[in-house]
Amino acid sequence: MNDMHGNSLKTLRQDLLARRKSFIADASYAACLDKLTVELTHFLAQQNPLSVALYAPIQAEPDLRPTLLHWAAQSAQRQLALPFARPDKHLDFFLWNEDDPLVLSKHGVPEPNSDNPASIQVIPDCILIPCVGWSSSHDGRQNHYWRLGYGGGYFDRTLSRLKKVKPTLKCVGVGFDWQKLDDAQWQNQTHDEPLDYLLTESGTKR
Repeated sequence: MNDMHGNSLKTLRQDLLARRKSFIADASYAACLDKLTVELTHFLAQQNPLSVALYAPIQAEPDLRPTLLHWAAQSAQRQLALPFARPDKHLDFFLWNEDDPLVLSKHGVPEPNSDNPASIQVIPDCILIPCVGWSSSHDGRQNHYWRLGYGGGYFDRTLSRLKKVKPTLKCVGVGFDWQKLDDAQWQNQTHDEPLDYLLTESGTKR
């Protein structure tokens, strides 16, 4: 990746999103996505959550729905959920089945209809969060992983709130190795929530 030092955060995001869009047309993409979904399958087997929040992919985000639908179909106890963006820029999560109708948010993201009486709100065991970019840091004792998102702060606010209610909640960043940023490109801020895990095609980082 080209050195982006000195460029604005907005430009950094634009460059990363443009590269992700071109990446899905690259010949290597299918193999990378296959490796990513294999890592996801291993992660789910190790962690054994009962409820997983995923995302409806936009802007060339990796589509994990086939893998997760297959995982959920293996047990009646397993549940999938999708986020709903509230006006206060927090997220709620509602149970999702493959044939459930979705509506577009103001940001163009397919999401559950929170006004539907049949919609069931949950706090999932695990939340999968797509990364625009990601970075790592070390505090002298352990590594920490951080997500660069779209800039709305929805996930950071939501994770800060939900982890107080459900301390066992696992937040998992989803991305590719090439999205890793160095300190000259981006450093996490005090309001950024750390990821419990980072999932890429080369493995699961904790």
